[in-house]
Amino acid sequence: MVAKPNPRVGLFVTCLVDAIRPGIGFAAIQLLEEAGCRVEVPQGQTCCGQPALNSGDDTDAAHLARQTIAAFEGCDHVVLPSGSCAGTMVHAYPELLAGDPQWAARATAFAAKTHEITSFLVDVMGYRPQGRRLDASATYHDSCAGLRELRIAAQPRALLAEVEGLQMRPLEGNDVCCGFGGTFCVKYPQISEAITTEKAEAIERSGADILLAGDLGCLMNMAGKLHRRGARTRCFHTIEVLAGHADGPAIGEEG
Repeated sequence: MVAKPNPRVGLFVTCLVDAIRPGIGFAAIQLLEEAGCRVEVPQGQTCCGQPALNSGDDTDAAHLARQTIAAFEGCDHVVLPSGSCAGTMVHAYPELLAGDPQWAARATAFAAKTHEITSFLVDVMGYRPQGRRLDASATYHDSCAGLRELRIAAQPRALLAEVEGLQMRPLEGNDVCCGFGGTFCVKYPQISEAITTEKAEAIERSGADILLAGDLGCLMNMAGKLHRRGARTRCFHTIEVLAGHADGPAIGEEG
């Protein structure tokens, strides 16, 4: 897909970014505008519905799907700094609303124009950051939903390769779950803890200064574990580095 010039892009901020780390949202706006997009943040957005969906509450998930579709319907594209929320919109919305004659086609059209941000920047806009530098080593965790539902892997790495001074190090088990899994960590805390411990050990073995990923939930989970282990690894969302915002507090650090 190739975008038309100066597309109208609706940014879905996500609940976690809005409540925990709004700087990711500002980084997203910066990158999208650099790529030539006209960015809007529709006020009608709330939650994508993923927590309700994961808990078996299809009724409320469908209600949130309709609300989101209506809020972004005038945009050429919908872009999110989260593979898990984007995956919900792309795959779950058409399924949730398939039996609703008033919304089925709208859900399908909405899903077709929805993108995770690094995928959108690379695959649709052909964007590459210019003039970015970060003298550090980093390793990358592929979050489950982005990798498996949306096939996001090469795109963030292509963008990060443009950052001068940034040395990328391999992460053992980079495509293995971090243990967060949305409501999974609440339902199965002991299993989650074991998975997160293995992930933290692999991150530490990489020797990287920075851990990068594309989902704030995963990053919060891993940052918390690394902090409790006394690790010095700092955690950032990929687009924070791409926007040149890695000079501030990392995730979990005080501002």
